[in-house]
Amino acid sequence: MSSTIVMKFGGTSVADAERIKRAAQRIVRQRESGKRVVAVLSARGTTTDELLAMAEEVSPVPDPRELDMLLSTGERISCALCAMAINDLGHRAISLTGSQAGIVTDTSHTKARIIDVRANRIREALEDDLIVLVAGFQGVSTSYDVTTLGRGGSDTTAVALAAAIGAEVCEIYTDVAGVFTADPRIVPTARKLPVVSFEEMLEMAASGAKVLQLRSVEYARTHGVRIHCRSSFEDAPGTVVLGEDETMEHPLITAVTHSTEEARITLLGVPDRPGAAAAIFIALAEANCNVDTIIQNEPLGDGRDAEVSFTISHEDLGAAERALEPVLAELEITQIDTDPEIGKVSIVGAGMRSHPGVAAKVFQTLAERGINIEMISTSPIKISCVIRSDAVSEAVQALHEAFELDASAVQQERPIGQEAR
Repeated sequence: MSSTIVMKFGGTSVADAERIKRAAQRIVRQRESGKRVVAVLSARGTTTDELLAMAEEVSPVPDPRELDMLLSTGERISCALCAMAINDLGHRAISLTGSQAGIVTDTSHTKARIIDVRANRIREALEDDLIVLVAGFQGVSTSYDVTTLGRGGSDTTAVALAAAIGAEVCEIYTDVAGVFTADPRIVPTARKLPVVSFEEMLEMAASGAKVLQLRSVEYARTHGVRIHCRSSFEDAPGTVVLGEDETMEHPLITAVTHSTEEARITLLGVPDRPGAAAAIFIALAEANCNVDTIIQNEPLGDGRDAEVSFTISHEDLGAAERALEPVLAELEITQIDTDPEIGKVSIVGAGMRSHPGVAAKVFQTLAERGINIEMISTSPIKISCVIRSDAVSEAVQALHEAFELDASAVQQERPIGQEAR
């Protein structure tokens, strides 16, 4: 039986007619090489943003169910157009919506999670020698409503399909050549990583790297899907995301990541009683708001209550403020401060586990540049510092230099079994 490959094309890769034709040609080349092909497409270019703007023209707070119905159309357009281009190249293609492809989600509109993939229709189409195109970013809920998976959700669609049909690899085509040691737009000397582990990629995605959506990496690790992240504009190899047991010893630091799309919420006067903080974060969770770094200053014992600060994405800020209103009233919290000018810089590396002094070097490097650290969060292989958003670029450059991550300084890791040349 022929092997199967899943190919995912991002919005910039299908932004106009020529790029859709280029994607179609690339899909056809894989089919002509003997592979069975399932391709997942994102909406073209800025289509999703344009659809969001349309919704906001008619409603300041669009109904989530209807917003999903609207936003799901962008990916369907891309798939239908690409199927037409493939058919003109002499191959048979069929485009499917997320629900037609069997992607079943929970009922959380705009940020649904995949709970099952019933890929029988895809398998039947592949058996009939068809190229299958699936609209990314969407599915059908257990309540039979159209749902979307959140920003970058087409990555998760592709990985979930690869797991369901047993694909040999899930190729993610983007406008960058792979995963780099830092954003090349900020650090021109950043190098492309040939290999990165799932563990490191999870931390990188969670701390700002936009090459892969966090949920897609989680899904791939859970289901053992190999990801190859590569450029849609060239044929060179990109970055392969592998299991920890498939990579050589890791460098001390793999990458510096950053985000300038976060805000901080500070609640002053949180009552010093059990359950107060829990009520705050339960409300945020029920509103599907993802909280990152959290700091609580304990009461001083002189009658003053606690202060709770946390960071959240800009896109969740409005929903978080609405979700907190009844809780703040119940807890009699009268002061809430919102700071949208927050940034985050992180270092990630599995080698950190066995090397002391990494945190000290991070703090010293930022201090030497006069960059104040406002919040800190850590894991065994990551250190994240919340700083002012206008200092992020300088912080990334400084840390990349301090840990010598440029192309000339670091030996690249290799998959096990691949000898040095």
